[in-house]
Amino acid sequence: MGAGTQQPPPPPIEPEPRSRPRRDTAGAERLENARERLIASRLTPNAISLTGFALNVLAAVLIWQTEFFWGGVAFIVGSIMDTLDGGYSRMSGKGTPFGAFLDSTLDRIEEGIVLTAVAATFAEHGDELAVAAVVVAVMASLVVSYTRARAEALGVQCKVGLATRAIRVVILSAGLVFAHFGALEPAVYVLAGLSSFTVVQRILHVRSELTGPQVRAV
Repeated sequence: MGAGTQQPPPPPIEPEPRSRPRRDTAGAERLENARERLIASRLTPNAISLTGFALNVLAAVLIWQTEFFWGGVAFIVGSIMDTLDGGYSRMSGKGTPFGAFLDSTLDRIEEGIVLTAVAATFAEHGDELAVAAVVVAVMASLVVSYTRARAEALGVQCKVGLATRAIRVVILSAGLVFAHFGALEPAVYVLAGLSSFTVVQRILHVRSELTGPQVRAV
């Protein structure tokens, strides 16, 4: 290489970008702080359960007054409260055996009282078939819950079936919110049919678990 030949200068070194605090980290910290403040508060799972119960009673009154949309809204919010109490109980460590019992009991009462209000509106219009469907839906919903509790008492997990609590809430909520479009009566028929089918599913599941090859071998 000749003496007069110049080498090209090295490329400039770009400064490393400054580290920026990640937004998700800051959001997680705020969420954790809110969680700690909530746990430190006087809020209890039972208070959430009772609030959900009060909202479902309000929903039943609104439905009885044929305010189906607002009754559906109250039912949805009350049902959300019913799902939050269990999660808050586990998160906060404030759960008690009585609280779990109260939660399950109120869930059954809430579902029954809202469907009773629905049956009352059908009865006022002389729709006997729809009233009968509501009665079937109430009975089947109670048996769906009972089969799970009885199975678990026998050591069998029994969460199978189409019409779980969440699905029943969705069906009834849709029927109430869109009742003025004629959705309430079909929703009741679907609820009664799926709940009854779920009872059969759970009975067959428990029978299979309790009389399966492993059980007979013992």
